[in-house]
Amino acid sequence: MEFALKLDHPGRNGTFKTIEWTPGAPGEGELRIRHDCVGVNFIDSYFRIGLYPLADPAIPGVEGVGTIEEIGPGVTGFSLGQKVAYCAQPGGFATSRLLPAWRALALPDAIDVQIAAASMLRGMTAHMLLEHVYPVSETSVILVHASAGGLGGLLTQWAKALGATVIGTVSTPEKAAIARDLGADHVIVGRDADWVSEVEALTQGRGVDFAIDGIGGGRLRDTIACVRADGTVASVGQAAGPIPDLSVAEFAPRRAIRFARPSIMSFAADPEMYRSAGEEVFGMIQRGISVPPEKAYPLTEAAAALSALENGEGTGAKVLIP
Repeated sequence: MEFALKLDHPGRNGTFKTIEWTPGAPGEGELRIRHDCVGVNFIDSYFRIGLYPLADPAIPGVEGVGTIEEIGPGVTGFSLGQKVAYCAQPGGFATSRLLPAWRALALPDAIDVQIAAASMLRGMTAHMLLEHVYPVSETSVILVHASAGGLGGLLTQWAKALGATVIGTVSTPEKAAIARDLGADHVIVGRDADWVSEVEALTQGRGVDFAIDGIGGGRLRDTIACVRADGTVASVGQAAGPIPDLSVAEFAPRRAIRFARPSIMSFAADPEMYRSAGEEVFGMIQRGISVPPEKAYPLTEAAAALSALENGEGTGAKVLIP
C-alpha cells in the first residue's frame, strides 16, 4: 500500500496518522521518486511540536534517497530507475513523493543509500557552518556540542579535515570515546559539565573561535561564554528547549561576539548554493566523512525514531525504511 505519515495533532506529544497516499504524476519541472530510505532530523521534531508550521498535507521528512519512477515535463538530465538524494524539502515521510527536479542530486554509485539519506541535511549544514558562517582553517579552535551525535559527529570530522582543533561535549564516557574516535582533540563529559571553565582551561583563558550550539535552552548562554572576544556563535537548534531572550548587554563581557542564527532551509533554497553544497557533501562521504545510521526503523515507526533522537538515545543518525 502507498502511504504517508501526516502530522495529526501538533504539540509536545504530537502524533502522526497513516494515510493512503498517491502523489500523482509529476508536473512541470518535477520528478516522482520512490523512497529507498528517509532521514530523521530535529527539524522533524520541531514540525511535530508545532514550532515550525508545516504546510498541507503536513508530511514531515526533509531528506532521503529514492529511485526515479516518472519524469515530469521540461526535466532533462535524469533517467528512470536512477537513484537521487535530496534534502531541505518536506514531504519525505512517505513511500513515494514528488520532488522539484533541481532538488534531486544524482547519487554516486559508490555511496550507500542509508549513509546518503542520513547525511544530506547534516552535511549541508556542516558545509554552511564551517565554510560560510565561519570559514574554519587549521588555526581555528571550535566548540561542537553532542560531538558523538549525528550533526555533531559530522561537524567534528569535517572540521578536523579542515585542520581545526575541536573541543567536543558529550553526555557520557561512552560517547566521549566515540567523539575521540571521530577526531575530537578534547572532550568535555557530562550533561551538567561546566563548559565555560573547562574551555577556559583548554584555551588558556582565550576561548574558542567558533561555537556551534544546537542545544538551546539556558545552556546557550554557557556556549556564548565559551567564545573569545570577536569570536562567533552559531545557534542552530534547541534540543534542550526554546532559545532564551538575549540582550545585547549579555555579549559585552566578551566584546563584539558575532551571533548567527543560520537556517539550512533558507541556505538550501538557493539552487546554485544547494547543488554546490551537495557536491561537497558527496565528496566528504567518499572521503569517509559521513553519518553512519545508528538504527534503521520502519517508516511506520517514525514517531519512535523521533523520540529516540529527542532523548539522545544511541549515537549517529536514525533512518526510516519504507
